[in-house]
Amino acid sequence: MATFISNSPAETESLGEAWGRTVTRGTVFALIGDLGAGKTQLVRGLARGLGAAARVHSPTFAIVNLYDDGRLPLAHLDLYRLETPQQLLAAGVEEFLQPEGVAVIEWAEKLFHAGPNGSPAIVQQAHPPRNLRPVRIEILDENIRRLTYEDSGA
Repeated sequence: MATFISNSPAETESLGEAWGRTVTRGTVFALIGDLGAGKTQLVRGLARGLGAAARVHSPTFAIVNLYDDGRLPLAHLDLYRLETPQQLLAAGVEEFLQPEGVAVIEWAEKLFHAGPNGSPAIVQQAHPPRNLRPVRIEILDENIRRLTYEDSGA
């Protein structure tokens, strides 16, 4: 596991942008963190690194926003309002676990549970993502965040 300390929202976006430049097709980022931790900031940077021109915002009420104007399509999911496995299935979340491009799932702990070493493990999922990248964002101070993630070279 790798750790990155972000001292500002701009640094969180920069990390996402760096990942966006190198991420490969089929990657699913599973974001875990409290409200206001910076999950959407990270997605903004990721979208910018992919070359998406659209303004990225949290899809809390829409559940998913799609951005397809970058080098890979990006699906940005927010599971905050979904509570039960039935709601997750009804929302069609499963189709984004094998993305044609890249998927980012905010509040991923609702879809995954802690496995060995705290990494997410699929719950009742017959087809787990090929390239799952769990990212935990912790609030350390007003602007300081600790991001812990599996470093697969991206």
